[in-house]
Amino acid sequence: MAEQKIFAGPRIRRLRLSKALSQTAMATELGISPSYLNLIERNQRPLTVQLLLKLSSVYRIEPEEFDEEGGLLPALRQAFADPLIAGELAGEGEIADLAASAPNAARAILKLHQAYREQAERLSDLAELLAREGRASLLAGARLPADEVRETFERRPHHFGRIEAETERFAQALAPGDDLLGALKAWLRAEHGIAVRVLPASAMPVWRRRYDRHSQRLFLSERLSPFDQLHEVALEAVLLRMGDAIGAEIADLALSSDEARRLARFEIGRYAANALAMPYATFARAAATARYDVDLLAARFRVSFAQAAERLTTLARPGEAGIPFFLLEIDHAGHRLRRVGAAGFPLLRFGGACPKLSTYASFARSGEILADAVEMPDGARFLNVARTLDGLAAGFGERPRRTALLLGCDFDRRAEVVYGDRLPVMPLTSDVATVPVGPACRLCERVACTARAEPPLTRPLGLDEMARGVSAFDFQ
Repeated sequence: MAEQKIFAGPRIRRLRLSKALSQTAMATELGISPSYLNLIERNQRPLTVQLLLKLSSVYRIEPEEFDEEGGLLPALRQAFADPLIAGELAGEGEIADLAASAPNAARAILKLHQAYREQAERLSDLAELLAREGRASLLAGARLPADEVRETFERRPHHFGRIEAETERFAQALAPGDDLLGALKAWLRAEHGIAVRVLPASAMPVWRRRYDRHSQRLFLSERLSPFDQLHEVALEAVLLRMGDAIGAEIADLALSSDEARRLARFEIGRYAANALAMPYATFARAAATARYDVDLLAARFRVSFAQAAERLTTLARPGEAGIPFFLLEIDHAGHRLRRVGAAGFPLLRFGGACPKLSTYASFARSGEILADAVEMPDGARFLNVARTLDGLAAGFGERPRRTALLLGCDFDRRAEVVYGDRLPVMPLTSDVATVPVGPACRLCERVACTARAEPPLTRPLGLDEMARGVSAFDFQ
C-alpha cells in the first residue's frame, strides 16, 4: 500500500461529514493545513503513508478501507462486461472515475446488477422447468383466453352502462313485484317455451345448470341455494333477451379471440343477472342508507352475501355513483378467482396477494365478518371486509368448496361504511390501528416481516453468516 498512490477524496469527505467536522477542524486533528485537506478531498493530492497512519490512529479506521478502487474496480469491470450494458461506457477510465469519485453510486450499481442476475437465473430455471413439462409456449407471451378476459375486467371499471339500462327495461316488462323467480319462470315459458325444473344431484352429477334444447327445459341442480337458483334462471333469461346489449359491450372490450368473447359474454351475463335482481337506483339508495352493510342488503334484495358484495363494486353510474368498492376472491391455496372494482381493481396500489390480508385469516373463522384497516408501503390505506363463502351443497363424504371474499375501499371513506365504526384503535391514542401489508412478497420491501413467503425481486438476498433476521428471507 505504501508504494501505491491512493486517491480517496470522496471517502475522506464522507468521513469528515459523518463526524460533523469542518475542514479546518479535521486538518487540525490530522496535523495538516486546511488547504492541503481541501486538495485531498478534491482528489488533487494522494494520501501519503504518514497521513494514512494518522487517519487510522485518530479515527480508528484500517488503512485498507481507503483503497476504495481496489475493491470496487474488479466488481464494476465484471458488471459492465455484461452484454446488456457492455456498450454503455467508453472505456476503463470511466469505470475507474466512477469507483473513485462516486463509490456509493458504484455500490448501488453493483447491487442492481446482482439483483438482475439473480432474477435472470430464476427465470432461466423456470423456463427449463416449463420446457420439461411441455409448456414453454407460456413464456413466449401467449395468454389463455380466460387470462385475457380476467385481466380486461380487472383493468376497467366494473360497470356496464348498456347492461344497466337494458336490465331496467327488462324489469319493467317483467313487473316481478316480490317474486322475481316466479316472474322469470313465467317469462321463459311464455316467450321461449322453456320450463324450469330442479333435479337431484344424482341426475346432474357434473352440472349446476343445463338447458335441454330438445325438451325446452332448463334443469337446475338441487345443490344450488335458493339465491343461486334465482341467479341461474336470471342468467338464462338475460342471455336470451339482452343479446344486442351484451354484444355491444363485448365489442368495446376488443378481445382477441372467439373463445375470449364467449367467456366475456358469460361474465357480462352474470353481471346482468345481478343487476336484474338488484336494480341500480334502488340498490344504490338502499346501500347508502344501510351504510353498505352487505348482510342487510342481501336480506333486503333476497340475494346471497357474495351477490350483494359484488353488486357494490358496480356503483359507478355517472351522477349516481356510490363508494368505489373493489372485490377479491381467493381459495384455500391462495388462487385469485376474481378481481373487480368500481374504478377497476387497484392492482398496482393494493395488489391483493399479501399473506397478512384478512382473507386468509377468515378461513379459520368461517362465516364471520372480519374488518380491518391495512396500510401499503407507500402509505396508502384501505378499509377491508373479509368473509368466507360456501360453494355448492356437498353430500356426505364430499369435501365442500370454500372461498374467501374481500371487499375493500379507500380508508378515507370509512365514515360512510358501517364496518369502519369498530376498527381497532392504537393504545393510548385515538388513531385507527392499521395492518402493514404489501402488494405481494415478490414486490414488497418491508423488512422484518414474519409473514414473508418469498424474497423481493428488487433486492439481493442477505447472506450474512453472523446475523439472521426474523423474516424467513433476509435481503440487503
